[in-house]
Amino acid sequence: MKIVLASNNPGKLAELQVMFAPLGFELITQGSLGIPEAPEPFHTFIENALAKARHAAEHSGLPAVADDAGLCVDVFGGLPGVQTAFYATRFGYPKSDDNNVRALLEQMQGVDNRRAAMVSTLVAVRSAQDPEPLVAVGRVVGEIARERLGTNGFGFDPVMFIPEFGLTFAQLPIEVKNANSHRGRAAAAMVALMREQWL
Repeated sequence: MKIVLASNNPGKLAELQVMFAPLGFELITQGSLGIPEAPEPFHTFIENALAKARHAAEHSGLPAVADDAGLCVDVFGGLPGVQTAFYATRFGYPKSDDNNVRALLEQMQGVDNRRAAMVSTLVAVRSAQDPEPLVAVGRVVGEIARERLGTNGFGFDPVMFIPEFGLTFAQLPIEVKNANSHRGRAAAAMVALMREQWL
């Protein structure tokens, strides 16, 4: 079965393809079908993920899954949250993962409370009008490192230090990161839901 991933992020596609493979689902990006990105006007991960999933399903006629994820920093009251992808633009930088990390490290200079959570909310729908979307949330609490460490992963992985491993996400082998990341936890929960309710 083909499922549209309501994202064109190659990092997300690679991570989720591995997770969904045991179900026999083939994930394809919305961009490969010519589907434009959906607006994300909401203030919560679940509302944005649902809007993106419905948008992809409506334009493709296929089941769709969407991920809305972000970094929630304690000292910033949970921000940047749903605005994580655009974090750097608030400080005059162009939108990019690299600039997001640069801006975060600059904003946290001299800050001792470095606790933060990476959150991923996955929503899957069988159709645009599906009255029973599947929702899975993954959350990992760690600390913002004082410098970039590691080269694996994407986004804030080089500065998301996970105390239980003593490493950042970007320092972990990909398979270990995928099994323990916010998206990995959400995907594992989603796979269980799909197996129970869709197969």
